[in-house]
Amino acid sequence: MARRGTKVVRLAAAGAAAGVLVAGMALPAVGGGGLGFVTAAGEAGLKPVDLAEPPLAEATTVQNAKGQEIARFYEQYREVVGFEEIAEVMTTAIVAIEDFRFYEHGAIDIEGTLRALTTNLRAGEVSQGGSSITQQYVKQVLLNSADTKAERNAALEASYARKLKELRYAMGIEKKYSKDQILERYLNIAYFGASAYGVEAAAKRFFGVKAGKLTLAQAATLAGAVQDPNATDPNLGRKHRKRLQQRRDVVLDRMAELGKITPAEAAAAKATKLGYKGTKLPGGCQSSKNPYFCLYVRREVLSNPDFGKTADERLKMLNRGGLTIRTTIDPVMQAAAERAISRYVRAADGPVASEALVQPGTGAIKAMAASRPYGPSKARNEISYNVVADVAHGGGTGFQAGSTFKTFTLISALQQGMKLDDGLRAGAGYLAPGYTTFKNCAGENVGDPTHTVTNDEGSPGWKTLRTGTWSSVNTFFMELQQRVGLCETVTTAKSLGIRRADGRKTQEYETFTLGINEMDPVTVANAYAAIAARGEYCAPMAITRITDRDGTSTRYRPKCRHALDPEIADATAEVLSGVFTKGTMRGVGGIGRDAAGKTGTTDDYAAAWFAGFTPDLAAAVSIGDPRGSQDHKLTGVTIGGRYYGSVDGATLPGPIWKDTMIGALADVPPTSFTPLNTARFEGCAQDCRPAPEPPDDGDGEQETDPGVNGLQDAVPATLDHP
Repeated sequence: MARRGTKVVRLAAAGAAAGVLVAGMALPAVGGGGLGFVTAAGEAGLKPVDLAEPPLAEATTVQNAKGQEIARFYEQYREVVGFEEIAEVMTTAIVAIEDFRFYEHGAIDIEGTLRALTTNLRAGEVSQGGSSITQQYVKQVLLNSADTKAERNAALEASYARKLKELRYAMGIEKKYSKDQILERYLNIAYFGASAYGVEAAAKRFFGVKAGKLTLAQAATLAGAVQDPNATDPNLGRKHRKRLQQRRDVVLDRMAELGKITPAEAAAAKATKLGYKGTKLPGGCQSSKNPYFCLYVRREVLSNPDFGKTADERLKMLNRGGLTIRTTIDPVMQAAAERAISRYVRAADGPVASEALVQPGTGAIKAMAASRPYGPSKARNEISYNVVADVAHGGGTGFQAGSTFKTFTLISALQQGMKLDDGLRAGAGYLAPGYTTFKNCAGENVGDPTHTVTNDEGSPGWKTLRTGTWSSVNTFFMELQQRVGLCETVTTAKSLGIRRADGRKTQEYETFTLGINEMDPVTVANAYAAIAARGEYCAPMAITRITDRDGTSTRYRPKCRHALDPEIADATAEVLSGVFTKGTMRGVGGIGRDAAGKTGTTDDYAAAWFAGFTPDLAAAVSIGDPRGSQDHKLTGVTIGGRYYGSVDGATLPGPIWKDTMIGALADVPPTSFTPLNTARFEGCAQDCRPAPEPPDDGDGEQETDPGVNGLQDAVPATLDHP
């Protein structure tokens, strides 16, 4: 086979190109159509016209925090490569079959153009190519630039006007680029079939190799495919593959005829099988190793004005821009979350466990995992939405968060000057004194003096901020919320980013503190991360950098604001630390470093949660049945191969959280919480224990009384437990 010589820069000046055309005009016209074209071309006095060449649609690559690819988004699967990255045998094959005089003629191959135009005009459509590679490149650019059906039809119209315009553009292209550069652009824009655009994507899709590693038979196959890629698409079945192989052999015969390969080389290549591998197309969230995070990133790009002014602009940027998106997800932490979940919950189980990990001080999402695979297959028990996130990021309605919301009432009490030994008497039941006892943030009366909130197993009596939180006493928190105010508690929660997973208005009823609102793990984990960051709230963040196709990078920094007094955050962490040693998680235990958290279980065991944090990482775990948590409760269920009479926050979410954090932080040096300001928070100030009372037992007894029920929007819920 002939070796590729050095690059010969054949920049055809406008006059030279026009001269070639004029010389061509002297040729006898082929039929009336050809004569008409020659006459029109002569009268037009063709001159080179510059062709606008928008960037080719390229796939966007999504990377994790370590720079490893986790997904691709694209409208056309294409990877643009340079001329030297394409095997010489590939360029030889495409020139041989498509335009064997490519390196010899100017912008226009008059002989081929007249032959093709005559055939097309007689047929009334574009039925024959025959154009030079330069002209084919021009046509592909015009097609790729078309945004409407009318523009696409105009690019394919069988008319003198369209052909003349194409010729002017071709002359401009030959003036602008060398022949090698034109060929490079053509091979990058051409469609080869099987959803592969450009020679690099085609080489990978067809044969699992890069364009620079193509063999003679493989190159001839791809060269043959460009003529009619739909008819020879090997992905469409046996007949299409047979046509493709026949077309390959035509290319090999032509290469031998032109002396580019020997007859023996052609025969040997023709004797080989087609060898189509159908390598799986990269990209898409369903094929990603991190599908839920992938969904989050995609929705973030499409909905966030930071990434484009309009929705259409953002979609084009994502699917056509050839971007490299660096994200926050940490592969070590992601693996830790996946291992922990799979240890306790199986993909085949009815209930689904989901977890999000967030970095305090940045809002960076470090992991998003769930027990079920993402996808549309009911047979494989896949889930078709982002169960870890809110509806704005592809999620569903979420699950009621239960007692994890008691933390916001605790914070509100500390903000109003209560100390850790201030307390209240918690009864066996709580009944609002009147409708005006609780007012929402609109000033409406939402107290319910007709409904009693109870504790199934919680011990009534005097409870302090510490002991009431450790044992998660429902009636204590109802009394505490009555004292600090419902709206004040709601305001605290919202300051930490709390909003419903379904995007609807937050439900502000008297049982708000018991977690009646449906939440997602990302939002809850991020709220707890703000406490870990000593009151610095940062919006959830998934993207840190976007690099465009030209190598220009834009960095995205955390969006943070001061939400809590740092010392109040420290005091909250102090109280929640006791949950592991004296409270509802004492049977599960801690993680060997400073940690704080809160269990949560909704009424009748509809859903269960655990949310917690260290100074370095926060996480939230939820478990519930996506078929409907109120109709499919966590009682009498088998999960992970084990039977449970009931599931509360410490039964499954707590252990999953613990195992995740141990694995995720294995290589992270321990960081301690900032010590409590004892002068400010120790002792009591407003509600000290009455003198006649016996000593506070401080039992920290783990309650198992059910939490709030899953009542509808306008109905306050009832009970909660840890």
